[in-house]
Amino acid sequence: MSYTRAVLSRARQRLEEDNRKKEAEAAENLAKAYARLPRLRAIDRELRTTSAAVVAACFDQGRDPAQAVQQIRARNKELQAERQWILDDAEISEESLDNSPLCNLCGGSGYKDGSMCECLQELCRQEQRHALSPLLATGRERFENFSLDVYPERYYPSIGTTPRKLMQRNLSYCRKYAAQFQPGAGNLLFSGATGLGKTFLSACIARQVTDRGYGVVYASAAKLFADYEGVKFDRLDASAVEGYSVCDLLILDDLGTEMTTPLAVSSLYQLVNNRMLDRKATLISTNLRPEDLEPRYGGQIASRLLGTYELIVFEGEDVRRLRNK
Repeated sequence: MSYTRAVLSRARQRLEEDNRKKEAEAAENLAKAYARLPRLRAIDRELRTTSAAVVAACFDQGRDPAQAVQQIRARNKELQAERQWILDDAEISEESLDNSPLCNLCGGSGYKDGSMCECLQELCRQEQRHALSPLLATGRERFENFSLDVYPERYYPSIGTTPRKLMQRNLSYCRKYAAQFQPGAGNLLFSGATGLGKTFLSACIARQVTDRGYGVVYASAAKLFADYEGVKFDRLDASAVEGYSVCDLLILDDLGTEMTTPLAVSSLYQLVNNRMLDRKATLISTNLRPEDLEPRYGGQIASRLLGTYELIVFEGEDVRRLRNK
């Protein structure tokens, strides 16, 4: 699960803040309880100090501490019963006084046995969704909300079927891709005119892959190339493009709408090639037809996109215009 440093840093910060907040609230609640219930303070003090003092005394005197331990256990049981009675009578919950970390599995560190704990994973997922907010803007970006009704049922000779049947296949393929996604999953190339659902299906994949705990980064082609240009000319720190390389799934939207400069072509080649070598999944959507890729980006890039990416063709009429009608 490869999250960007920015996402992981924000998640860790939230975990630390949540633990500090819980500890501070527990301390405040305990102070109020002690002020209101002096006997509670006395019981807690005795529970903290009695055991160690008695056992130490037994060792100092050369006596077997077993009997003392039994006495301690009996006394502690009495004290804990009295303590619980006091809390119940005062209608104070034990949880409100508990200053232990939020997560018992990792002790609040976010890691257990060298792996990321579920508590930190969930915060990473939340931060990941926030980072993807430009793509997941409406909250409707789910496969079940993808409507096939807007795609024509008439036969298109250019695709050998109807747009509706084509999109039904595309929807099934994308749903399966997201459900089975794992590091090293295949690459996708969405090709079709504006308004045919490329970005929506990309968002559906991004949401499900994120919910399954994988690192996803989304960028328009214009922003991605602007970031690489900013780093090259020292206008931006290298961290601005770090996520494009390390994430489990990169979604590059609207390829072909950017200013195609030599730097943009070079950046695209390095990105596509390196992610392919690192077995990192990439989803690229473009309004360009497959045959338009080589004239615009050159043979090396076209060869990789058409040779190692699963081509998903979008056909039909502009969905936005049809809905407006």
